Amino acid sequence: MNPWKGLRGLPREVWLVCASTLVNRLGTMALPFLVLYLTEGRRWTPGEAGFGMMVYGAGALAAGPFSGRLADRLGHVQVLKASLWSSGTLLLLLPFATARPLLFALIFLWAGLTQAFWPSAMALLADLAPPEQRKAVYALHRLAVNLGMAVGPAVGGFIAHRSYTWVFWTDGLSTLAGALLLGLLLKTPPRPSPHHEQARGASPWRDRHLAFLLLPFVPLLMVFFQIEGTLPLWVVRDLDLGSRFYGLLFTVNTLIIVALEVSLNLAMARWPHGRQLFVGALCLAAGFGLTAWATGRTTLILTTVIWTFGEMILFPAMSDAVATLAPPDRRGEYMGLLSLCFAAGLALGPWLGVLAYAKAGPRAVWLSAFGVALGAGLLLARFRTPDGPRPPRDQPLQSAG
Repeated sequence: MNPWKGLRGLPREVWLVCASTLVNRLGTMALPFLVLYLTEGRRWTPGEAGFGMMVYGAGALAAGPFSGRLADRLGHVQVLKASLWSSGTLLLLLPFATARPLLFALIFLWAGLTQAFWPSAMALLADLAPPEQRKAVYALHRLAVNLGMAVGPAVGGFIAHRSYTWVFWTDGLSTLAGALLLGLLLKTPPRPSPHHEQARGASPWRDRHLAFLLLPFVPLLMVFFQIEGTLPLWVVRDLDLGSRFYGLLFTVNTLIIVALEVSLNLAMARWPHGRQLFVGALCLAAGFGLTAWATGRTTLILTTVIWTFGEMILFPAMSDAVATLAPPDRRGEYMGLLSLCFAAGLALGPWLGVLAYAKAGPRAVWLSAFGVALGAGLLLARFRTPDGPRPPRDQPLQSAG
């Protein structure tokens, strides 16, 4: 079976959006190195740096309820472009903020502007293709994201070794380049595909199935986002393996995703959502739990491989489940709530993780991560999509990316 065959025949506009995302992601490095920037570049304590991460998460959290609705009303293309231009410009200015309140304000604003990108992009991609191609579209977009992430944080490790200021400038310039590419090549808003319905669907805030799906997902994300909270402290400060090795872990993570995610999700395409969500959560639990005993390069790479499989299994299944629940005209709002969960996990996970790290030590954090992820996975195992569409037996499967 060719794992890439589901990408054939996709609309040109899909490739343009994904190309813009790839250019943007090639420079993504500011957020993964934010804790190290605050502790090493600004000489803050780990607790103060954890609060800085919480400010970023709070900014994304504040924008979450509005970004998806804004995309549905103003147009997904317009909001997508505005997010890229504004967040890229802000990244160029952020290193010049010397006063702590101003820096917190810019971090908060940066997060909110960046948050508007994801529901707009996910809803736009869904509008550009009929349902039978949607999984292939999301697979291509994740490939663009992760190909960029294979380069950005690794390069960021080398740049951070010399200048944290250039970490932010490089990220900002790549974001502006992605906005320029999107603006030049996607000049007019694309028409919704023929399957788009015009009747207003129910609000996602009243969807009990969505609540059952997303509430356990938040603690899973709090565990996952330790990669930007306690993991850099464990790798760089305690184990003294350096920022370049920490950046290399992102490269290992991303190369596995690029190589295996499409074929892995093809193999799981007929799995019920609950089963796939549980297996993904179990891999996250095992990967982060075993980090308590990962004290060298080899063992850290091994645990990275394990939680990477959790990411590859869990996140596509979650996106597909939310897309299945969403009425076509509420797609931005539903994806906005999914993005809101990511923002909540990012706001709470690194902050609480760093606090627990300082109070109880790293091994307590990793063992707690195991218990939280396993408990959330057991809840998600019970999820069933009501009247979820299943591909017919004689229809070729698409990627679940």
